[in-house]
Amino acid sequence: MAADRQHIFIPWTVQECEDPVLEFAGAEGVYFRDRQGRRYLDFLSQLFNCNLGHGNRRVTEAIKRQAEQACCISPQLLTAERSLLSDELTALVPGDLDKCMFVNSGSEANELAFIMARMVTGRPKIFAKYRSYHGTTFNTLGTAGDPRRMAVEPGPAGSVRFFDPYCYRCDFGLTYPDCGIHCLKALERQIELENPSTVAAVVVEPVTGAAGGFPLPEGYLAGLRDLCDRHGILLIADEVITGFGRTGAWFGVNHDSVVPDIMVMAKGITSGYVPMGAVVVSPRISGHFETRMLPIGSTYAASPLATAAARACLVAYQEEGCVENARRMGQLLMDELQGLKQKHSIIGDVRGKGLLTCLELVTDRATRQPLAPPVVDAQLPIRIRRRAWAEGLHLLARANLLMIAPPLIVTPGQIREGMEQLSRVLFWLEAEVRQQREQQTVPVSPAPLPAS
Repeated sequence: MAADRQHIFIPWTVQECEDPVLEFAGAEGVYFRDRQGRRYLDFLSQLFNCNLGHGNRRVTEAIKRQAEQACCISPQLLTAERSLLSDELTALVPGDLDKCMFVNSGSEANELAFIMARMVTGRPKIFAKYRSYHGTTFNTLGTAGDPRRMAVEPGPAGSVRFFDPYCYRCDFGLTYPDCGIHCLKALERQIELENPSTVAAVVVEPVTGAAGGFPLPEGYLAGLRDLCDRHGILLIADEVITGFGRTGAWFGVNHDSVVPDIMVMAKGITSGYVPMGAVVVSPRISGHFETRMLPIGSTYAASPLATAAARACLVAYQEEGCVENARRMGQLLMDELQGLKQKHSIIGDVRGKGLLTCLELVTDRATRQPLAPPVVDAQLPIRIRRRAWAEGLHLLARANLLMIAPPLIVTPGQIREGMEQLSRVLFWLEAEVRQQREQQTVPVSPAPLPAS
């Protein structure tokens, strides 16, 4: 397998750590298989994007039909599919968001959202949480707080980070809801100290994804909307992971009935079948560019294959009941994970919303000491991922977090199958931790004194 990656970069890793790598050979539904024919339960929807599972015929047939007509167009030319997709998306998103800008990925969509926010407000600063990830371009990676940003520091000018509403590890040592959402008050004070007239936007994920896996506490997002309104700041909702049913609602902001100024989406918009992202904006922003130059775009924006796939996905989500299934299966998944917590003391916290869940692993529940440090190239997450593969399970391990996000078509039986596999991984991990502790506590014989 090392020869297979000889001329290939594997993202988000130290390259030599990826020997061997798993080679994808085919997939159907919630399972995929490798070159040796082994089957894996896809408990991550590949990378939070394959919401409809693998091989959805409605989507693949739509792509085939479009490919027979045209595969590429200039982004300055309109197609019926592009216009219809814009109509359908603006009817689906909350509030008065009224215009779409199509791109190729979530990173690109967030990049454009930051540019638009700065152009519309004339302000330079973008606020982002310390535990956040918004993409892999210089601006998106450098603005977010995820540890991967350290590779590009110093980041882009105008990036400001603030403490998270992370209730399991409150940065202020308080407890929700008795705290009165103190972290939001702290954010407002920080904005005041930075001078609100210099702040273009605050960007948040309605449920923090790979950088923490925690939902925003009830009342936080509505309070943030009010804070932004009082200071003339735009609110950007990064729905790259949370959009299109992942949390048991069409979009993460729907849970709090909040309307952002800019909504960023990707991943589930095409269920990952064709690369696509989008920025959907309010009339304040779309109106700004009616009389001003929009200096941004992309050669492959609104690709005919992508728009055809996206429209087919919207139909599939609705006709196959995927959003409601995500809500029901999300509750079952959470119940099962809570059951795992009773069996495995290594689990410190279970959290999530819908089919976007997270286990936080600790060495001690009382102290909440993390099992692994939050560094990018730690070996333990790689070993956990490989052990999960050995059990036939695909998930995301980062630092001391295990992210679980199966396709929206998952069934109760498949969830329980995944729980059995995950439990075996956790038993293995607990044994590894015990062995490591025993090795650390073995008394070391003193070295002999040097000869006189």
